[in-house]
Amino acid sequence: MYTQEQTLQIKKLSEQLLQSTEKKNISVAIESLRKVLRFHEYRYYVMNDPLVSDFEYDQLYKLLEKIEEENPQLITKDSPTQRVGSSLNAGFETVQHLVPMLSLENSYNADDLIDWDRKAKELTGLDKIEYCIEPKFDGASISLIYENDILICAATRGDGVEGEDITNNIKQIRSIPLSAPFAEYGIQQIEIRGEVIMSKKSFTKYNDWLAEQGQSALANPRNAASGSLRMKDPKEVAKRNLEAFLYHVSYYIKDDRIKMTDDSKNVHSVNRQPSTVNLLNTHAGTLQLLWECGFRSPQKEKLVVHGIDEVIKHVHDFEEMRDTLPYEIDGMVVKVNDFALQDKMGMTTHHPRWAIAFKFKARQATTKLINVEFQVGRTGAVTPVAKLNPVYIGGVTVSSISVHNEEYIKEKDLKLGDHVLIERAGDVIPQIVKSLPELRDGTETEIEFPTHCPVCNSKLFKEETEAVWRCINIECEAQVVERIIHFVSKDAMDIKSFGEANVRKFYELKLLKDIPGIYHLDFNAFNSIEGFGKKSIDNLQAAIEASKQQPLHRLIYALGIRFVGETTAKTLANAIENLFDLQHKSEEELKQLEDVGVKVAQSIFQFFHNEQNIEMLYELQKAGLQFKNEKREAIAAGGLSGQTFLFTGTLAKLKRSEAEAMAEQHGGKIVTGVSAKLNYLVVGEDAGSKLEKAKKINTIKIITEDEFLQLVNQ
Repeated sequence: MYTQEQTLQIKKLSEQLLQSTEKKNISVAIESLRKVLRFHEYRYYVMNDPLVSDFEYDQLYKLLEKIEEENPQLITKDSPTQRVGSSLNAGFETVQHLVPMLSLENSYNADDLIDWDRKAKELTGLDKIEYCIEPKFDGASISLIYENDILICAATRGDGVEGEDITNNIKQIRSIPLSAPFAEYGIQQIEIRGEVIMSKKSFTKYNDWLAEQGQSALANPRNAASGSLRMKDPKEVAKRNLEAFLYHVSYYIKDDRIKMTDDSKNVHSVNRQPSTVNLLNTHAGTLQLLWECGFRSPQKEKLVVHGIDEVIKHVHDFEEMRDTLPYEIDGMVVKVNDFALQDKMGMTTHHPRWAIAFKFKARQATTKLINVEFQVGRTGAVTPVAKLNPVYIGGVTVSSISVHNEEYIKEKDLKLGDHVLIERAGDVIPQIVKSLPELRDGTETEIEFPTHCPVCNSKLFKEETEAVWRCINIECEAQVVERIIHFVSKDAMDIKSFGEANVRKFYELKLLKDIPGIYHLDFNAFNSIEGFGKKSIDNLQAAIEASKQQPLHRLIYALGIRFVGETTAKTLANAIENLFDLQHKSEEELKQLEDVGVKVAQSIFQFFHNEQNIEMLYELQKAGLQFKNEKREAIAAGGLSGQTFLFTGTLAKLKRSEAEAMAEQHGGKIVTGVSAKLNYLVVGEDAGSKLEKAKKINTIKIITEDEFLQLVNQ
């Protein structure tokens, strides 16, 4: 174990080594690197609680490799580059792998792949090599042994030579067969490698369940999968709905002879049955073999290509589509397809020379929490925003992350000055995975949540059922500006050329003070504003005028009533003749409407019984905005009147928004989820969980896009 002081020293040394390019004392630098790498391996493999991201570890490892390559006399037997992995967790019995589970060489750009291809061609003597490419699954590595078609042992990667026996836990994973027909291929014993994963859907569902139980959420799918395999109770493992991809045959016995196709050496088989000769000659063939034996191998995801140019194109294409996959991947693995060539190329003590991992842009990184600023939104919600030392992650530089609310800060145990691990999954909004309290040196301070609004200084309030503190001063400048930004946004009144930056600029220049002011702007004053020529002014003026014709449901959504989204806005618009009708509806009447619950009804009622809001509505009506529901009679008479629709998957002929608008124009109603209230589910390509759920409800009609268009035409 390491003390807090030692941990802090090693983390600081990691940062210094990554940033330093000077190597005045090579022997000192190389020993420091080894010490740091051993420590981080311990945190990752033994404690399952890493202090650095994979990318940062890889950079340190590559630095050590480079120094040792330049100074081979300094290589030691215990260097991290000379062994497979690290220590094992003492909580499980250990078993020895039949063939060592080596690591993979990593690459991060096309130049790395080109250089690797050059070496491969030198080792094989070929001008062009056939490669097999498959996803690099972001989960937990496993090794399975089958004898006489029966699963007899499952193990973690461990230190690469020995792993932890997790057979009982692996048996809880339904995508791993307990028996497989290897005997049909003349195989008596086989060792196969793969990855246990938790799908994005299962991860979200399990975290929702944890929240209901009042427990902390899991950090990410990879940690969830890895942690699950080390659980003591197999029943708990079963609850997590894990999956597994099997992608490598490392060893097999046939006709009482040992043949290896992996990390140690390749001994070509003799007396093979004709049906298996091709399957056992190439890596792609073994993937087919696993698929035919009932395993979930990357059969559909793999690609066999000729030459490195095709490899580079494919890995970059796959990186673009990674977020459409139902599971997380962090790169692609490129392997020489022919086993005879693999045997010729051989391996190092760390990795096979015939394979390389192309890693996608890093999605995790460690950095420092410098400050927390508190921002006020349009509903008065006060949101703390963490200010970080800028760090490059997932293709962008991140310096700010929302930390949501006071309870979130406490749950993550965040302090000013903390080192934190951040993640940008799905190339969307980054989040803080966890703080790293082991790295605290005593200078960190508590994050104090304000008791008064940071903008208008009004006292903040929090409802018992909520985690959010709010400023309830409706005239608070921050709320006013945010409400205007929402009003002009694309999904609301869609006033083009009137984005957030212009709203803030006009407000600061006192040209705009509230929502009705949008329709009373003094355009003569715009001539003196930098960036606003005659054409820009004319375009903005035309966009504002055009917004007056937006349908009633858009206006309702644009008002920014708390809890009222686009779907609820349409529900409200369809229930009234004029916007002011909502002023005369009680909470009970509002609750009778579809998808309007207690909180939503209360929020709508309060909005339409606030004098300032009513005064604003009268001003908007005078400005000429659409307050009447002119389409209501047409909708009521439409052929789809009373029918509910939901669209899922990718439509071929229509955009989703176009299809929804078409259904509404003919009297149909769009719903947001699958339930017994749904009449039609319109299915496009790659339909997901909504389709599966709809199949279980007999009253739902599942139709294609063409059938929907026929329905509309009828």
